[in-house]
Amino acid sequence: MKVERRGTRPAQGLICSNHLSYLDILVHATAAPCVFVSKREVNRWPAFGFFARCGGTVFVDRQNRISVEKVARQIGVALEAGVPVLLFPEGTSTDGAAVLRFHPTLLEPTIHLGAEITAVAIGYRARGVPERELCWFGDAPFAPHLLRTMARSDVVAEVEFYPERNAYSDRKLAALELHDKVAAMRKRMARETTV
Repeated sequence: MKVERRGTRPAQGLICSNHLSYLDILVHATAAPCVFVSKREVNRWPAFGFFARCGGTVFVDRQNRISVEKVARQIGVALEAGVPVLLFPEGTSTDGAAVLRFHPTLLEPTIHLGAEITAVAIGYRARGVPERELCWFGDAPFAPHLLRTMARSDVVAEVEFYPERNAYSDRKLAALELHDKVAAMRKRMARETTV
């Protein structure tokens, strides 16, 4: 897979991205080494779970308030240490048609520390297939999708970092503004793919 990057990757702070596939973590890791926040189920995935654990991924059980609070503390520790943290605030992967609402809860440690947050958009393209075919979302079986994707030699991942980094004083406002920035970058990616 080829990775195309636009913009300057942040050296620290929180990075908020849309989420399209299990591939996002691999692509983002090449673009900006960081600590990832991922759903707890990834911890049990073959190979991906192992690599996620090796990379220091913080796993969250979104249904468990205590788990979310523990993850928020871990995010704060990483940010205080100057390590970038990557979060998918949509909370799930999508087919790329739209950027879902950003959940503000895990933005709180960044707000509390006054750390900067960077919006980043990710997208995929390959000859002759819509982006949706490259995304892994909903109840799609993992193994067939992985095999189909690995069989392609023309997949391009695009990663675009928003040019400005901001510190916010309110997590809900941050979630809204970050969402709008990511949605605008995704819209531009879609236009460039169709041209």
